[in-house]
Amino acid sequence: MGQFIISVGREYGSGGHYIASILAERFNVPMYDRNMLDQLAERNGIDAENLYKHEEMKRQGLHRTVRGHSSSVQDSIAQLQFNFIREKAESGESFVVVGRCAENVLRDNPALISIFVRGEEDAKVERISRLYKLNRIEAKAKMFRHDKKRKAYHNYYSKMKWGDSRGYDFCVNSSLMGVEATAEALYSMLSTYLKSKEQ
Repeated sequence: MGQFIISVGREYGSGGHYIASILAERFNVPMYDRNMLDQLAERNGIDAENLYKHEEMKRQGLHRTVRGHSSSVQDSIAQLQFNFIREKAESGESFVVVGRCAENVLRDNPALISIFVRGEEDAKVERISRLYKLNRIEAKAKMFRHDKKRKAYHNYYSKMKWGDSRGYDFCVNSSLMGVEATAEALYSMLSTYLKSKEQ
């Protein structure tokens, strides 16, 4: 099988991260999410906690840009992650990447298959309540807060709008079949697609 890169964008509570981890496991390839910050911190001699505070956030306040370099810490971390994704793609490695505008960063790469996972509000709130031991009101607030941040980040750094089906190869509602069954259906579909590319 040739190189393939699966990018997974997701609504908070949709199980998109878990689906990405199942796909990485089934295809036996690495998954990059927040863990890329640990590698970047080690490579650049930075404390990873400082990176975690600002990841997947758009630029805050007023900052100068000089010769294409921004003084914004959010911009710097975003660009570090985008370069990391490009570097992994250029190395010929197959992998799964969660978020980080990967479907935009790698949009011209023929190995890319982009997925967006959404879900019904009730199902997402139930999942968040269960995972984080929150009541429904707290879970709903957490969901809106995270989605607002993700949308702002994505739309700041990408040409396509977050969650717009035209920007992805596959858009799926994980509430219809449940998270595990959605992951298996995607695995089956992607396997068929990758095999067809080889013929």
